[in-house]
Amino acid sequence: MSEGVFAHWPNRITMMRFVGSLVLFALLEVKGKATPEVLDPYLVVAFWLFILIAASDFLDGWLARRGNTITSFGRIADPFVDKVLVIGAMVYLAVLPWSQPWFPAWIVVIVVAREFLVTGIRGYVESLGLAFPADWFGKIKMIVQCIALGIVLGLYAFRWPAPLRSFLEYAGHFFVWATLLTTVGSGLSYVLKTRRLLLEGKA
Repeated sequence: MSEGVFAHWPNRITMMRFVGSLVLFALLEVKGKATPEVLDPYLVVAFWLFILIAASDFLDGWLARRGNTITSFGRIADPFVDKVLVIGAMVYLAVLPWSQPWFPAWIVVIVVAREFLVTGIRGYVESLGLAFPADWFGKIKMIVQCIALGIVLGLYAFRWPAPLRSFLEYAGHFFVWATLLTTVGSGLSYVLKTRRLLLEGKA
């Protein structure tokens, strides 16, 4: 494919990440409410698929910068796919009985609210012709969210020795709470950035 938005690999990878996210949700849907068995095939595949999709986010960005193929489609689609992956996985883990204790619904609501807030702010600022790229806090938030989701899926996908499972359970709770803190923190950073632009008369 030599023309159109999929002429470059970064955009192709972004689309493959979106399709992969839908497959991930289908696996979680098929798995359903039943308590996972050890080495549950659905969850093993779901775990590795999630890791692949999350890791490939860095690949498409790196390829776009390296080849100077950053496009309008990529600027919109890449963060959209990130949100679909993370929020979709959190919603499933918040409603399935075996994973519910890890992701309370109220934490997922805060994550979704933050995304609505930042999307609205970015749309307003960019409508004025000003650049409003993702900051380092937002990138840290994404990494922490993916670690939390990966740990919870991995806990139920594999057989772990008791000491290691205890450590992973502790790490899972830690990163879920870190998800909450980085979500709120990154949202506040965007609000403060917008406030600064308004006070400077630039927005």
